[in-house]
Amino acid sequence: MQRMHSTTIKAVLFDLDDTLWPLDAVIKRAERVLYDWLTVHTPRLTRQFTLEGLRSLRAEILPTDPRYRYDLWSLRHATLLRACAECDENGDRMLEAMAIFSEARSAVTPFDDVAPGLQTLGQRYLLGSISNGFADLHAIGLAHHFQTSLAAHQFGAAKPDASIFLAACDALQVLPQEALYVGDDPHLDVEGAQNAGLHAGWMNRFDRPFPQAITPSAQFTNLHDIDRWLQSN
Repeated sequence: MQRMHSTTIKAVLFDLDDTLWPLDAVIKRAERVLYDWLTVHTPRLTRQFTLEGLRSLRAEILPTDPRYRYDLWSLRHATLLRACAECDENGDRMLEAMAIFSEARSAVTPFDDVAPGLQTLGQRYLLGSISNGFADLHAIGLAHHFQTSLAAHQFGAAKPDASIFLAACDALQVLPQEALYVGDDPHLDVEGAQNAGLHAGWMNRFDRPFPQAITPSAQFTNLHDIDRWLQSN
């Protein structure tokens, strides 16, 4: 693990999904809510496509446009439009369908340490978030903790691209070496942040193994760990 003096860190930036809240159950529920809505409003679609069938169609569409690598909203919307076309269903309501999905996608429950942890860290550091997903921090109730929040689908590039990390540092007016980025994905979060010049902490809430080829600045299991580590370095 790297050591540094705590005064060198001016900002702490966070991944969102599986770092501030668990994601898997949220996505499965949001897809089910959407599918139930489609069953009522576009019955021909759900007669031809099961929920798993829509997932397979989405995987088929993913490589057809570079934008879909960072714009997951557009990928899901394009999947619905393609499904409508293939079953001769009216696609005019797919924006409404995406609003249904997006609302359910943001119905997350942050881990217990998140609100108090952000409150504590925010007293000493600038806070920001960088996410490849499209959760709504305002709907979740955490937006007020962050001085900047970048989402890949709005920014136009996704982690691990260095540009999104550097843009967040610019927004907070700190140098990359003055920022700690914390996320759960060894490649997207830890390696991506390090390649952009930031310190990188691995959030390991689920006791997962870490690739030996990557060395994070620190390993955390909650936000209180981050505060303790910053104060001791």
